Amino acid sequence: MMLPPSPGTFVDREELIQHVGDFAVSQGYVVTIKQSKRDRVVVLGCDRGGVYRNRRKSADESSAECTRRRKTGTRLTNCPFEAVGKKDDGLWVLTIKNGTHNHEPIKDISEHPSARRFTEREILIIKEMTEAGLKPRQILKRLRQSNPDLLSTPKHVYNVKAKLRQGNMTVRNFKSLGPQKSAVRNNYLAVTKPSWRQRNPPRVPNLIGGRFVDSQSFTSIDVLNPATQRVVSQVPITTIEEFKAAVFAAKRAFPLWQNTPIVTRQRIMFKFQELIHRDIDKLARIITAEHGKTLKDAYGDVLRGLEEVEHACGLATLQIGEFVSNVSNGTDSYSIREPLGVCAGICPFDFPAMIPLWMFPISVTCGNTFILKPSEKDPGAAVMLAELAVEAGLPNGVLNIVHGTNDIVNAICDDDDIKAVSFVGPNAAGAYVYARASTKGKRIQSNVGAKNHAVVMPDASVEATLNALVAAGFGAAGQKCMALSTVVFVGGLNPWEDKLVEHAKAIKVNEGTESDADLGPVISKQAKEQICRLVQTGVDTGAKLVLDGRNIVVPGYEHGNFIGPTILSNVTINMECYKEEFFGPVLLCMRAESIEEAINVVNRNKYGNGASIFTTSGVAARKFQTEIEVGQVGINVPISVPLPFSSFTSCKPSFAGDLNLDGKAGIQFYTRGKTVTQQWKDLPGSNDASLAMASS
Repeated sequence: MMLPPSPGTFVDREELIQHVGDFAVSQGYVVTIKQSKRDRVVVLGCDRGGVYRNRRKSADESSAECTRRRKTGTRLTNCPFEAVGKKDDGLWVLTIKNGTHNHEPIKDISEHPSARRFTEREILIIKEMTEAGLKPRQILKRLRQSNPDLLSTPKHVYNVKAKLRQGNMTVRNFKSLGPQKSAVRNNYLAVTKPSWRQRNPPRVPNLIGGRFVDSQSFTSIDVLNPATQRVVSQVPITTIEEFKAAVFAAKRAFPLWQNTPIVTRQRIMFKFQELIHRDIDKLARIITAEHGKTLKDAYGDVLRGLEEVEHACGLATLQIGEFVSNVSNGTDSYSIREPLGVCAGICPFDFPAMIPLWMFPISVTCGNTFILKPSEKDPGAAVMLAELAVEAGLPNGVLNIVHGTNDIVNAICDDDDIKAVSFVGPNAAGAYVYARASTKGKRIQSNVGAKNHAVVMPDASVEATLNALVAAGFGAAGQKCMALSTVVFVGGLNPWEDKLVEHAKAIKVNEGTESDADLGPVISKQAKEQICRLVQTGVDTGAKLVLDGRNIVVPGYEHGNFIGPTILSNVTINMECYKEEFFGPVLLCMRAESIEEAINVVNRNKYGNGASIFTTSGVAARKFQTEIEVGQVGINVPISVPLPFSSFTSCKPSFAGDLNLDGKAGIQFYTRGKTVTQQWKDLPGSNDASLAMASS
């Protein structure tokens, strides 16, 4: 039985036609365009839906006998299949008017005349080779070097040459029947001709079904350079129809991608890794322009994400299942891991490259297709990474990007075709996404707010500890989930406070691309106002402001969102500045009389990403490691972020879900287990059915 293609929404007419054509080939029939009004509607039908094949009748054959033979001998049957595509609100909607056929499927699609047609690119190559004096067999040999599956014969090449000699340049552009070939061709066009770049400022595109397309939405958000307030780009608020088109493209691409060999997926990741290395300078600069972090921090952002791609390159060995032979007489049992389907990722602004790379490389290499929603504050790096992924060979629809705010987040949580959601972002938003997505039965990992502590023992190495605290507390303007925002000094602050202020004052605050910049601006004016407000609440409730960076002015960048290193001491656990997440270059200093008291302070805090201890005592370090209740522990290490082969193990309200990011847990999140029990022994002949449970 030949099935009709599934209805859906497409970004343009060509994608709709390609979808119907590719699906038809998989079912054993070929579609043609029956009727077309290019900007409004296209009607597609089966190629056996036309008139009867012309048959010459002999002179002595009567009209009645001719009609009878035509009805019994013809292959063409006026097939009723019909699919209609209509343009609605800028998108093309496919409906199936009649999905039935009244003929058998084509047994060998390669025998169909459509399989011998050339693509437009191949016709141009034929034209160039003809002008160079090559003969048809020579031309065909060259064409098959780049397309081994080409079914055309020298006669077909000769026919094209004849048309070209006659000056007939209207040779039809027949698309390849194989979906992979058309995907590569469309990817090439998408990468080399991104029309959205022609705007000034550019409007960030969506990626839907392998095409970078401008949203039909009239609403957009300005992406501002935090140091200059210049508009870098504009982010569209993607319409729900466009979102549905992206999900449909991902769902449509999943069956073929799922069945693509794992080594093929890995090769794409190897190429993706190579392209990131090639364009790392461009990526770092767009991160600095949109986020504000220094170029050094931007390079670190990309390189940490690159480690995730390298991890994905070796995924085959990490997906190996288990096999138990002869669990019962003649019975074997084994387990495998399979992809889920369409997955989605919702990203924050703090790591524009690393966090998208946390998500989609592992997911797609496991065999899933992916919907990525970058932060609307700095989407440029995610779009650039998607361009590189498409250039690396990722087929159409495997990776899709949609932009927006709350409506798109809600749509991701509610869509039944999305099987898993990975979220990184603020605490309130994470709790909302977890509750809404899990209610719909989705697999969800939600990594949210952090309040990371450092405990400094009296015996800690002074210079090494101070350098670590300053780098971890003020790096990237404190806008990272693993920043050390609170330091608990065991035994008192007096030996440390002045030296800490001295080291902080040495930090150079400047625009991110300046060569001497150590600290850039925060992401927005709203973020700066929130940080300044929390600092003031601390001062009003008794904290001591030992270093104030709120009023810093950077020459040449007077309108920038700059905050210099700021240090509050004598902070207590009851202050609002301690309870809330700062996400800025502010270090809170507390004191504790003993390591037990310091551990108690950390454990009572509602966030649980990570904590570090600085000490030269193995006994103190072991006690801290054992008794601290956080996901990641550092010993003389300021930020205990693991490499990709280890899981990012947050706990408490900082994480909601069953499986963490990265490592084996990350692979398990994007796959499901399946156990297969098989029996191949010869069963004794018996008419009696056994109802007993199988056992050894």
